[in-house]
Amino acid sequence: MNECILVVDDDPEIVNAIAILLEKEGYRVLKAYNGMQALDLALEPSLRLILIDVMMPKLDGLSAVLRIREQRNLPIIVLSAKSEDSDKILGLSMGADDYVAKPFHPQELVARVRSQLRRYTQLGDVNAAAQGREIINGRLRYRPEEHTLLVDGEPVRLTATELKIVDLLMRNLGRVFPAEEIYRRVWNEEAYATENTVMVHIRRIREKIELNPKEPEYLKVVWGIGYKIEKH
Repeated sequence: MNECILVVDDDPEIVNAIAILLEKEGYRVLKAYNGMQALDLALEPSLRLILIDVMMPKLDGLSAVLRIREQRNLPIIVLSAKSEDSDKILGLSMGADDYVAKPFHPQELVARVRSQLRRYTQLGDVNAAAQGREIINGRLRYRPEEHTLLVDGEPVRLTATELKIVDLLMRNLGRVFPAEEIYRRVWNEEAYATENTVMVHIRRIREKIELNPKEPEYLKVVWGIGYKIEKH
């Protein structure tokens, strides 16, 4: 195991503690102490995951996540001393894949890292020529072997987490999935306080595929039950 992970926090003791933890697990670690350093190191080709704090000088973590997302599609886990749902939702809305509140148990952090790396290995950036069976549903075309979604013939840039949700719903058109089931299938973890996490990712997908995200034609909520992609 030699995946490269970037750890970003303005507290050197926290950075070093996380680095020691991850290096014991076999990961290679890059270190940054503010958002601007994170932007530079995020371009490192070997980088596979980013752990980034929210409150930092020069450029805060959430703004850094937003800018990194413009350049890279790799797992990002936000770290924060705040545990309020509003902060978690904001982090996910800016493009993070997961959110861990400080203080955290070391093994919990390692488990989240492994989960995200596994998800992105399964659904990484694939630029192969079109192959395999397409799932066609109105304006949507999903190519499972490429992990590519097209809307009106144009590819949509989705994170690996968003792609896993799309994969689940496009393979089961019209079927309603409770948020808890989506979480278990996509995150490969038992569901716990998952509604906000799933809701934020659903909202991000809507913004990318719907003509009017506030009145979705495809990705719909069935109140009190869950989410589905309407069959057309």
